[in-house]
Amino acid sequence: MARAARRRRSAHKSTSNALWAGVLIALPVLALAGFGFVYFTIQRGPVLDKMTLCPVNGPRSVSVLLIDASDDLPAAAKRELAKILNDEAEALAPYGLLDIRLLDPATARSHSIFARCNPGDGAGLSEWTANPALARKRWTTSFQQPVSEAIERSLGAAPSLLSPIMAAIQDIAIERFTGRAAETSTRRLIVISDMIENDPDYSQYNVDLSYARYKKSTAYQKFSTDLHAADVSIYYVQRLMKHPIDATALVRFWSDWIADNNGRLRSVTRLQGAA
Repeated sequence: MARAARRRRSAHKSTSNALWAGVLIALPVLALAGFGFVYFTIQRGPVLDKMTLCPVNGPRSVSVLLIDASDDLPAAAKRELAKILNDEAEALAPYGLLDIRLLDPATARSHSIFARCNPGDGAGLSEWTANPALARKRWTTSFQQPVSEAIERSLGAAPSLLSPIMAAIQDIAIERFTGRAAETSTRRLIVISDMIENDPDYSQYNVDLSYARYKKSTAYQKFSTDLHAADVSIYYVQRLMKHPIDATALVRFWSDWIADNNGRLRSVTRLQGAA
């Protein structure tokens, strides 16, 4: 009897040892499997182009800032714009393209002084599968600081008698809102200008600002544009003029022009100061 009891205790002990051994073996296997599940199921960022920091398959959104410096900006407006535009840049969604452009009266187009995607600042990244600190550093040095520098440069004056705003917007629509870019979920155009069109085909100085008059000009066909349903925001610069422009009529004109060219005017903000 005693010998049988000892055998039973020995068998029970062996079974317990085997169970514990199985548990000890299973735990790291389960932990590794769990880590693998987390690693492969957590959404990882896209592959980025080294120069533009945009996803190699294209940006998730396109935002273009067009700055008209054909006349000097009021000092108050410059300070206000610096804050507004930096806020716009920081609010840009990850992997969205920001293109800062200056109106170029000499070519009746615009030229880019900064074009780069927001690579993300590391917010929401997992400590296990990513490096939030490194992402934040890259965002600061490769995006935030260059944006601030570009905005500061863009607010200087480049005086010109001409102000071909329509041609510049048409140029942007072709380059940034057409083709694959037109398939992105969000397209935005932000215009900083006194919005007084002045080119050989059409001028808004001391004339009737009705859209009907514009439609009779050669400029109507020449500057026909497809904005691909882009959202448009205007930051309106006020001018001190001997014969002031009717601001209400001017805004109405641009609202009609944007709608007629497949865009959506979202806001018009009058900047502080006047020059």
